[in-house]
Amino acid sequence: MSSFRSDLLRTLDERGYIHQCSDLEGLDKKAFEGSITAYIGFDATASSLHAGHLLSIMMLRTLQRNGHQAVALMGGGTTKIGDPSGKDEARKMLTDQQINDNIASIRKVFARFLDFDGGIDLPKSGFARSLHKGEKINALMANNADWLDELKYIPLLREVGPHFTINRMLTFDSVKLRLEREQPLTFLEFNYMILQAYDFVELAKRHGCVLQMGGSDQWGNIVNGMELGRRMHGLDLFALTTPLLTTASGAKMGKTAGGAMWLDAELLAPYEYWQFWRNADDKDVVRFLKLFTELPLDEIARLGALEGQEINLAKEVLATEATALLHGREAAEAAKATARQTFEDGALAMDLPSVEVPGAQLAEGLGAANAFVLAGLVASTSEARRQIKGGGLKVNDATVTDEKAVLTSADLTAEGVIKLSLGKKKHVLLRPAS
Repeated sequence: MSSFRSDLLRTLDERGYIHQCSDLEGLDKKAFEGSITAYIGFDATASSLHAGHLLSIMMLRTLQRNGHQAVALMGGGTTKIGDPSGKDEARKMLTDQQINDNIASIRKVFARFLDFDGGIDLPKSGFARSLHKGEKINALMANNADWLDELKYIPLLREVGPHFTINRMLTFDSVKLRLEREQPLTFLEFNYMILQAYDFVELAKRHGCVLQMGGSDQWGNIVNGMELGRRMHGLDLFALTTPLLTTASGAKMGKTAGGAMWLDAELLAPYEYWQFWRNADDKDVVRFLKLFTELPLDEIARLGALEGQEINLAKEVLATEATALLHGREAAEAAKATARQTFEDGALAMDLPSVEVPGAQLAEGLGAANAFVLAGLVASTSEARRQIKGGGLKVNDATVTDEKAVLTSADLTAEGVIKLSLGKKKHVLLRPAS
């Protein structure tokens, strides 16, 4: 569609969130006429989500800010099975306690972007037509263990089973790729798509959900749920997916050589998160500003027109705005100030990421290669040695030239730390523990 009547679909389209939709015209009409409820599912396989989940989180935030109800569905039940999509092998089985602990931790991440309790004030314009200005819309967090754990096997087979054919299930990429590679796909995982489809039906009954959103790799699973609702109860449901996001270099969003870009400050410091966005490829800046910040489009266009070295100003804005959404404005500005102090002023910023080593170990002497491994700047001592040969490692801003170099208490700066650097952009402070 070239134009949308609803502010929700117009915003999603203008900012680049829409990849596929089962019925754009019908969904636009429904969102224009009143408030709708939509959800995205997240399995609780770790204690935190990472930057690869941000596109989905921002979709839910956009939904709520445009006067609609956002539901973050936690896979307390489906996590026990594991989504085979894009996986070469079965996921590690987690206990109920581990899953519940992960959900509790992940809720804190969602609370940065969605308002579950007090609701979010609707904007002066752009609110759903069945609502009034000043009305508040709450987001919800649901857990599919609430219904999946209660299902009885035979009744499920009789009620849901007739709506799925093995022929069609074998055509889905999550199944087909495993079979083509002759990699095992357990019966447990084979059931995942059935339970995900059932989630949509259950959320439609419990919360009036009419729309499921997700990444483009989930299209088949989402359509399954939409069709199951129609066949079982005559429900009029919708499916909408986002583009499968990769960086300009082709890397999967949210993953770096150093590991996942976690959305939990205990797993990844705000400064490191800020640096992740600051290091974005020039070609990604405008797209990321649209997807991961709430800057007006005309301001994004102005930043996108910058050329040469000035594009770094746009990257700073991207980093600061994205970090502010997750960690708060104060933390974002502090990260920005630390970066400028480190890179522009050449001073030692004491709030750089740091790791502790036993003071006795430093007194005896710690191999520089081992120190960089401990700091997480390289994965192994062999990688450290390769970096040293290429002049890529520095201690207190001095290039390390000796593969057998040893760090001691004599290398501590006046601030009582040792600054380790990989290239120009990655720095960690080594602190002796008492």
